[in-house]
Amino acid sequence: MKGRSTARKKSPSEEWILRLYVAGQSARSAAALRNLEAICEEHLAGRYRIEVIDLLKHPQLARGDQIVAVPTLVRHLPPPMKKIIGDLSNQERVLVGLDLRQRRGRSGVRS
Repeated sequence: MKGRSTARKKSPSEEWILRLYVAGQSARSAAALRNLEAICEEHLAGRYRIEVIDLLKHPQLARGDQIVAVPTLVRHLPPPMKKIIGDLSNQERVLVGLDLRQRRGRSGVRS
């Protein structure tokens, strides 16, 4: 999967550079990419680039971003760098993790 990137045309706004680390063609890796593309199209249309890095083919690339689990999404731009581990199926968590949406306050009392 190295070298596969999903590029959209740039707008005057800043471009988001997202790197998705996966391990082969697993169902979890494919789900993470599908979920990420859907989120980007909805919230960053025209302002993002996704780089998919397959660590089975290029394990040495894990060191640069300190990857310890896959799939892992790394937001390189805009700063600060952010990481999200998992298949990205929880859209709210991904949006908060990427700073595209503020965390909602919790109501009620935790036990």
